[in-house]
Amino acid sequence: MNQVVKFTIDGIECMAAQGQYIVDAAKENGIYIPTLCNYPGVKPKGSCRICTVKVNGRMMTACTTPVAENMQIENQDNEIIELRKAIIELLFIEGNHFCPACEKSGNCELQALAYRYTMMVPRFPYTFPQRAVDATNPKLIKDQNRCILCKRCIRAIQDEKGRSIFAYHKRSNKVEIGLDPKIGKGLTDELAQKSVDVCPVGALLIRGRGFEQPIGQRKYDKQAIGSDIENM
Repeated sequence: MNQVVKFTIDGIECMAAQGQYIVDAAKENGIYIPTLCNYPGVKPKGSCRICTVKVNGRMMTACTTPVAENMQIENQDNEIIELRKAIIELLFIEGNHFCPACEKSGNCELQALAYRYTMMVPRFPYTFPQRAVDATNPKLIKDQNRCILCKRCIRAIQDEKGRSIFAYHKRSNKVEIGLDPKIGKGLTDELAQKSVDVCPVGALLIRGRGFEQPIGQRKYDKQAIGSDIENM
């Protein structure tokens, strides 16, 4: 049986199993820590950094740092909030996120976080990259303009042989995530839908399907991101 440890988040005393990651331990205690690259059941990578918290005064990613006895965690101080705002703004300016025309609007985690952290005009200049839309797969469309390189699809979507269907290609600021042309041809309907569900933004779409759920009835149209955890 795992040992239970006591720790605090923003002065609130919490309890969790020793070794549990901070983001999951916080959730069990009704405290929301935002994530974009993290996904339940998938080994965390800490690549988006939006879950950054202060642990005993040091910046650490909550999705990869386990809790320990007497750990003091800061999740809501001004420095952390400003860091999260900056990350959200950077993700918007380095892509082409035109929310009103996006199928994921209302279900998009990035959009929902922008609302939660009251993003207005980004402090950084827009780069307006021109990235291709990959429509070569028979089941999925990959819009590179919306991709935030979170690696969820790479880590979560595998075929029956355990091979990753998605992978990085190109280098530097031109890096993209694409479907393996050979393995991707065998993509099942179930895996295609799981790919869409895993993606936190609108970068992956089922071919021939769109706007089946009316705007106004989507997840974050009804409640702010994280409110389901905070109101447990």
